[in-house]
Amino acid sequence: MSWRAVPTARMHLWLMLVLTFTTGINDAIGYLGLDKVFTGNMTGNVVILGMALVGDHEDLPVLGPALALVGFMVGAAIAGRALRTAGAGWNATTTVLLGFVALTMFVLGGMLLLTGDHPVTAAMVTVTTLAALAMGMQAAAARHLAVKDVTTVVVTSTITGLAADSWLGARKPGASARRISAVVLILLGAFVGAAALQLHLASGLLLAGVLIAGVTVVGAAHEHATRTGGTVAVG
Repeated sequence: MSWRAVPTARMHLWLMLVLTFTTGINDAIGYLGLDKVFTGNMTGNVVILGMALVGDHEDLPVLGPALALVGFMVGAAIAGRALRTAGAGWNATTTVLLGFVALTMFVLGGMLLLTGDHPVTAAMVTVTTLAALAMGMQAAAARHLAVKDVTTVVVTSTITGLAADSWLGARKPGASARRISAVVLILLGAFVGAAALQLHLASGLLLAGVLIAGVTVVGAAHEHATRTGGTVAVG
């Protein structure tokens, strides 16, 4: 079987679902291991920040979620600018952006290996801010690929569509399987991320880095094979 044998839409769906899984990992690491900061789900950070600003909940952070929001927006802006003139679908810029995201996960995982399981606040804020920047890049790259119902960083809209179009709702035929897959995969990613904390704080980020790197390689290989008519083997 060759990469060309897999339809582009299906390949992109599979790859974005893998990235959705990695978001679950990263958010579990950020929230449970790095002072209650989400690195992919910015809605969660906005809510945490709003509650923390009341001042009656001293256990809720302000700096971490605020910087994660800024980092995510900067990452998305960088990717958006890079993809501004890019054609539709996967391209060299997509490969570079996701490759950078994977590299960032490896670097941050390495930082946590050096700092240990109990890093100081400055180290935690640095990791969550840079991880959020990388997730912003990933989200913008996924947005450019435009896989319906799979943003890779949030599933609220996916759940809304799933329920609204279901038999109890509008009863519209739709992409229920991909919607359910996205929800389940981000849940499983969070489970794996939480479990990985029992090994080391860095282990989840390193696993996410491996998976994102794999997505980058497969996506680039499929795009090259499709464009040139190559027959790179799959399995």
